[in-house]
This record gives sequence, structure tokens and C-alpha cells, in this order.
Amino acid sequence: MRPEPRRRPTARQRALLADLEALFLAEGFAEFTLDELAGRLRCSKSTLYALAPSKEQLAVKVVTHFFRGAAERIEERIAGIDDARKLIGEYLAGVSEHLNRASAAFMRDLADFGPAREAYQVNSRFAARRLREFIDKGVADGVFRDVHARLVAEMTGLIIEGIQTGVLGRRTDVSDAEAFTALGELLLGGLNK
Repeated sequence: MRPEPRRRPTARQRALLADLEALFLAEGFAEFTLDELAGRLRCSKSTLYALAPSKEQLAVKVVTHFFRGAAERIEERIAGIDDARKLIGEYLAGVSEHLNRASAAFMRDLADFGPAREAYQVNSRFAARRLREFIDKGVADGVFRDVHARLVAEMTGLIIEGIQTGVLGRRTDVSDAEAFTALGELLLGGLNK
């Protein structure tokens, strides 16, 4: 038996998802009930249930929507850039800008709710992979010192994991956005010839 094809969201559902994203980024998501969300968004609970069958699944859907949209906009931002230094700088600036949209409440709720945290982890692993590609390109193009690119890329992945898990933020009292900005400075300062 074949699974049913996924239906594309309606224009109203896309708008509602964008409104939920803005609300969650500003205020977090853990404390809201579906009744409160329906009231704030001036819709029915059944409209919310059409997006996801539970509040928890709705939170995951919105978080995934945020990170997927951020990744798409960052990829658009770097499209056509050939210089590895600019790729890294623009990519991490984009990450920082998107994370700056997230309130402390959102980041706290994200850290505390495993399924939503997984969406952040998936996005972080993708970012680490992209940065590894940019480092390899920079070494191959001769714009970065001939470093052990794989080691630098793996260390970058560990730093991103430390940012994503909140370890670096707790230890240094910086936001994830600030940490990604500092990562860009560290990489570019350390890799440039």
C-alpha cells in the first residue's frame, strides 16, 4: 500500500505557519495552549489541527519551518559566490541573522523539547557539512593556508554542536547568533593566508 501523497499547505495554512513562526520566535512555544494560540491567531483549534495533530507536533512543524526557511534563504544569499572566504563569511552572517530573530524564550524552549531540538541538530549538522565544503574549496583554491582541512572542519562541527546544545552559550554567556559570528571570525582569521 502506497502512502498518501502529502498535500501542499493552502495559502491560509502557509500564512498561519508564518504567523506561528513569528509568535514562537518572539515568545517561545512551551507555555502556549492550543486555545491560546487559536485566540492569538484568530483562528479555530481545528485550523491548527489541520497543520498538526497536537501542540507538540505543531511546535516541531513550526521549528522545522523556521530552520528550513533559514537554510533556504542562506543558500540563496551565497548563490553565485565563488570565493571561499566570502562564502564562509556570508554563510555564518546569515546563520547569525536568522538566530538573532529568536528570543531567549524560543531558544530555551527549543533546548528543553527534544523533538524540536532535533530539528536544530539536523540544521546544525547541515551547516557543519556546508562549512567543511567551503574550507575544502578554500584550500583547493589556494585562498586558505594548507591546513588539515578535515581536522579544521571537524573542529568547526564540534563548535557548532557546542553552540546548538547550548554548552558554549552557558559557559560564555553569549547567544547562538553571537557564537556563530565569532565562529566566522575565528575561521576566517585562522584560515586566511
